[in-house]
Amino acid sequence: PAETYEIAFVTDIGQLMDGSFNQGTWEGVKEYAEEHGISHKYYQPANGNNATDNDRIVAFEQAIQNGAKIVVAAGFMQATALFGDEKAGVVGVAEKYPDVKFVFVDGWAQGFKNVTAIIFQEEQAGYLAGYAAVMEGYTKLGFSGGGGGTNPACQRYGYGFIQGANAAAASKNVNVEMKYSWLHGSSFSASAELRAMLEGWYSNGTEVVFSCGGSMCTSAFAAAAANNGKVIGVDVDQSSQDATVITSAMKGLSAGTKHALKQFYDGKWDEIGDKAVNLGAADNAVGLPTATWSLTNFTKEAYNTLFESLANGSVVVDANVEGAETKAYSNVTIDYVK
Repeated sequence: PAETYEIAFVTDIGQLMDGSFNQGTWEGVKEYAEEHGISHKYYQPANGNNATDNDRIVAFEQAIQNGAKIVVAAGFMQATALFGDEKAGVVGVAEKYPDVKFVFVDGWAQGFKNVTAIIFQEEQAGYLAGYAAVMEGYTKLGFSGGGGGTNPACQRYGYGFIQGANAAAASKNVNVEMKYSWLHGSSFSASAELRAMLEGWYSNGTEVVFSCGGSMCTSAFAAAAANNGKVIGVDVDQSSQDATVITSAMKGLSAGTKHALKQFYDGKWDEIGDKAVNLGAADNAVGLPTATWSLTNFTKEAYNTLFESLANGSVVVDANVEGAETKAYSNVTIDYVK
């Protein structure tokens, strides 16, 4: 008989081991499956960064044909493949395969009992990163985001980063300058153009850049290394990937994925089906890696105090990104690079 794989992972654009979003999600799938002796396999849609909705549907169907009972799908771009598009005549896999369960990471629920969404309060992680950078002593920051400004998770990261930097600057009574751009990040990939832009930032005084978008980080690492600059990583602890990384704005991709798989295998899918599970500081699902960061002025004690304030709700970070780029901030001046 043909070999079957009970748990499947369908990647977002970019490589599986991207040191960021895909890798963090896959590690959750792999860890849960290996801990419980369950067969598992990953599937990458054809055509890489140019994958179409049909390419994603083909990857889903290959997983299902190979025996998948539950499929973890990473990234908001999976929506049409999952839910379909009536106007375009596309039937989504959630409707076509009602007996298969789907975990939509960084997605949403849309009326299908066999789909659950795992989302994160990235604005809190971004806030922690912005606050830490300014408390460390940096006053010239940059944000380079993926998805061309349309990715909700990256938008929340960036908006939180501004808010955290502003709060720390206000507490220190200093002014912060920030470059902020979605240029060269639509495919979440490294590029010569992105590196050139970031090298321009660093050479003109930017001290640290929050690189928010999968494999884009390698362009940020190269630009920082060439200009004695620093980088804030994203999604997972990226300190091992490059010496320029001072800390990372992390979200619990592995933990969130394992949570959904556990609900399924514990027979508790009804508790999460057609619902979005939103994880943040209160769930210990966002944060900075204090064990590996290279910060020296912002102490772990100060970080823990701030984190607890987010967890208990005494500090609230605005997650509504609509109109964020038109807002004025008391202690941060933003140069939107378009």
